[in-house]
Amino acid sequence: MFYYIKGTLAMSSPSMAVVEAAGVGYKLTISENTYRALPRPSASAPVTVLLYTWFSVREDGVELFGFMDERELSSFRMLLSVSGVGPKAALSVLSQMTPEKFALAVCTEDKKAISKAPGVGPKTAARIILDLRDKLMKETSMNDEDLSAALTDHSTEAAGAPARGKLNEAQDALIVLGYTKAEAQKALSGLDITALSLEDIIKEALKRLMKG
Repeated sequence: MFYYIKGTLAMSSPSMAVVEAAGVGYKLTISENTYRALPRPSASAPVTVLLYTWFSVREDGVELFGFMDERELSSFRMLLSVSGVGPKAALSVLSQMTPEKFALAVCTEDKKAISKAPGVGPKTAARIILDLRDKLMKETSMNDEDLSAALTDHSTEAAGAPARGKLNEAQDALIVLGYTKAEAQKALSGLDITALSLEDIIKEALKRLMKG
């Protein structure tokens, strides 16, 4: 019914935003990630925002959801396609992690990271991974070979390879998984790469990225 709403941000909270468009104030349920991305409303200097929307009609009422970008909307819709996952649980996941980190958690079968979202237990997290892994790997152009390269040591790695070579390979693997070059470099910064295998370097960097 609605694809997006563009208007003046009247008010916002970690779970809700009101956007005024053509004299009508639309209340949208949002994730905490969307809230953090929104500017703060100001009476002296009104700000214009654009939120992509999902209109939900259920027996207990209707609700309009708002998202900071199309990637978050797409992740929300994917989550709703999983049996047992409703709008509340889907927003909980997207409040816990960005769409990029959610995709990474699913593709790497990180059930623990997904189940950190309030209201999402290990069984639901496992179901999300089972239902969405193939879809997300296709969407991110990731395949099993890419994933293997990112999460396991290369069998062809030469013994005693220069530390710089391992660092570059780890950075490339993180970029394959959807992180920016800057994010990868920050996650790798300070790691004792001479004492770690390529596999362990990537795992330690992923732990930092998931926490961040």
